[in-house]
Amino acid sequence: MEANVRFTHQALVEQSKAGDRNAQYQLYGLYVDAMFNVAMRLLTIREDAEDVLQESFVEAFRKMDTFRFESTFGAWLKRIVINRSINHLKSKRLLLSSLENEGEPLEEDEFQEVDQLEISKVKTGLSQLPEGYRQIITLYLIEGYDHVEIGEILEISTSTSKSQYHRAKKKLIQIVNEL
Repeated sequence: MEANVRFTHQALVEQSKAGDRNAQYQLYGLYVDAMFNVAMRLLTIREDAEDVLQESFVEAFRKMDTFRFESTFGAWLKRIVINRSINHLKSKRLLLSSLENEGEPLEEDEFQEVDQLEISKVKTGLSQLPEGYRQIITLYLIEGYDHVEIGEILEISTSTSKSQYHRAKKKLIQIVNEL
């Protein structure tokens, strides 16, 4: 008997749709840690991540009737958290770093062999990236979105997403090599 992963926690979701607060609390308990990590990767400030997390759950439970099991509940909720995080950053006008060179063609990267990079160096490097670069790297490498999706989320063109990713990756390598 093969289970469809999209229907994970279906009973809790259906009970939550019916307004069952206990079921909502159980869903919250199942997803709060993972969604907090998503918000932290994007926002980096604990208080902001906590605020966005709470707003995301409130929105999810308020719009629960729109969830149709087209994806997993976790994926649907993650999209809400990411969108809320991006909107939070936009409201602070921190989202994208300068795009003054956007029209210039990108230089070809020289392939750099990166052996045994310590996780702590990469984390430190990520924290030192400008906000916009960190957003692109997080959405592309960590959250797994492609450039078309990132463009939709950030309301930028696909080519801007690609060029920002290219620059962010180059800057991250530079930072990590200097550590």
